[in-house]
Amino acid sequence: MSRLDSMLRRLAAQRDGLNWAAGLISDLSGDVADLGLGNGRTYDHLRGILPDRRIWVIDRSLNCHPSCVPPKEDFLEGEAGPMLDLLAEKGVSMALAHYDFGFGVKDQDVAEAARLSPAIAKVMAPGGILVSGQPLVGFTALKGPDTIAPDRYLFYRHDGEN
Repeated sequence: MSRLDSMLRRLAAQRDGLNWAAGLISDLSGDVADLGLGNGRTYDHLRGILPDRRIWVIDRSLNCHPSCVPPKEDFLEGEAGPMLDLLAEKGVSMALAHYDFGFGVKDQDVAEAARLSPAIAKVMAPGGILVSGQPLVGFTALKGPDTIAPDRYLFYRHDGEN
């Protein structure tokens, strides 16, 4: 498979997974987290499919497309761990989180996701759904939509309390 085909498959899986997860949280109260803004494509999609939810965004820096800049009060610029701790201290509860942090080196990305998993758990609502390109720990794995190949994108539910 070419890198272009792989990227297209990943983006389609991400879109399908987010749409599926948005349906799962329809009766669950809480905000949404976009963990890793990047160019802003995912944030743009989230605000389209969940227009009535507050979407918190965390990234090291604001480098997205101008049409995808989140409101100043919803953008937390800096390292993810302290920003997640700040949200937990505020009592913010997430019904849905999309995890897309990464360095582009698989071993580092997997280690970072494992390291951040406890901080993510602190802000997740019980029953909240996580959609992730990296394996997270401490959450219940879910089978995602049938349109997504196994392990292409990962889905979890937070069964604990925050």
